[in-house]
Amino acid sequence: MRYSGYILYRILEILPGLSVWVTLVGAVVLSFTNPLLMIYAVILFDVYWVLRVINYTFYLLLSWIRYSKIKKIDWNEKLHTLDKKVWHSKRHIVFMTLYKEDWDVVKSAITSVALAAEYNTQHVVLVVAGEARAEEHYTKIFSHIKKEFASRFGDIVGVLHPKDLPGEIPGKGSNLHYAEQYMKKYIDKKQWHVNEIIVTIFDIDTICGPEYFMYLTYVYCTHPNPTRTSYQPVALFNNNIWDSPAVLRIMSFGTTFWIFMGLARQDTLVTFSSHSMSWLALYEAGFHDKRIVSEDSRIFYQCFLRYNGQYDVTPLYTAVSMDTVRDDSWTKSVVNLYKQQRRWAWGVEHVPFLIWEFVKKGKKIPLWKKFKWVFIEWEGKWSWCCIAVLITVLGHLPMRVAPEVVRQSALFINTPHLLSELMKIALIGLFLSAILSMPLLPKKPASHPKHAYIIMFFQWALMPITMIVVSAIPAIDAVTHLMRGKYLGFNVSNKKRKTNTP
Repeated sequence: MRYSGYILYRILEILPGLSVWVTLVGAVVLSFTNPLLMIYAVILFDVYWVLRVINYTFYLLLSWIRYSKIKKIDWNEKLHTLDKKVWHSKRHIVFMTLYKEDWDVVKSAITSVALAAEYNTQHVVLVVAGEARAEEHYTKIFSHIKKEFASRFGDIVGVLHPKDLPGEIPGKGSNLHYAEQYMKKYIDKKQWHVNEIIVTIFDIDTICGPEYFMYLTYVYCTHPNPTRTSYQPVALFNNNIWDSPAVLRIMSFGTTFWIFMGLARQDTLVTFSSHSMSWLALYEAGFHDKRIVSEDSRIFYQCFLRYNGQYDVTPLYTAVSMDTVRDDSWTKSVVNLYKQQRRWAWGVEHVPFLIWEFVKKGKKIPLWKKFKWVFIEWEGKWSWCCIAVLITVLGHLPMRVAPEVVRQSALFINTPHLLSELMKIALIGLFLSAILSMPLLPKKPASHPKHAYIIMFFQWALMPITMIVVSAIPAIDAVTHLMRGKYLGFNVSNKKRKTNTP
């Protein structure tokens, strides 16, 4: 990129963070300089938030209904209603990236994939992508995998990502990119038909249900354009949830319900964490970007750009389970959560990327599509940074600092009651989340008391605090880093379980 181009791109990187800080600082300044105007702004903002909660509630319930129906379907039987030549010819490549995860975490994840692969065992290839930075650990874990699962897959391929390769940052994206290039040679050697290959990218702690690949294959075979879409399941973070602190549990379920809502609103759905797609789209998009942190969502935008806007995400109403970022102590767990939230919020890097690439695309992508996706990414990160702070903190500031002349106005007198009623309506979303979180819990370990379920329900009272401390603040941290040009690397989330197998 030439120097003038670099300056322009840096301006684009500054804008999302600038919009956040203008909002937050502006709210403080306006509370002192013109509290009456700020009170009007707070009321309008709270009305906007209530409308968003109603929208969230509607789509969450819609998605939950679909999820409940899908769970009752026998996908083995459903798959066999299709011509066997159609579905039996499909091949699955499952990428799992490994760093320093414990064997019990790896074993449980691969066991679930092996069980799900049994419907067509010889057509499922497992790719374990390790890091040379932890070569000794990788070698040990991979030998365990080969020994225990050699007969459960068509093939198990190990790929070791060299360290310090030029033009990349260490992390999952660069690891995947290297493994995908390796598998390109593998596929060419096997002479497989690229339209018949379905790729699944799982985190090393991802546990899928036994129906996953049957369901995925059925949807792929019946989709009108299967290579122009990704396939997104529901992400649960509940493998170790009973042993995780309440703050981790709340944020984990919050992420799950955000995905649930997105599945029902397919027009705004972006790939997140574990998902599937066609090999053809992955190859033609240039594989995962090796220079960024948010590789899971960026691959969607790479495909969207490659096909000039003719690419979307198809919901899979089935769950894959992962671990919370639990560590050995409460403090370490919260620090891990902060870093995870900041890394996810680093998806703000998509905003300058999309604007830059959309300009280069010219008229190949309709203007309304360009505006929609920039708005979704920008407004999403702005809301993440600002909403909790504005509602719980800054929204009350003008009421406390307003001069006596403002306090005598009818607006000032009635505003607390109005805001109270609006927040009561907004609590519908919180109450619904608490209710729906209960059936998503795995079976309670015998070591936990019976009243643990009650704690799981009432823990949602901590939501206002967690939304600021381990959600809004790390998000502000992320957008501020981008605004200042202090680029974040990929931090690997520690995910520990209470007991580990030696």
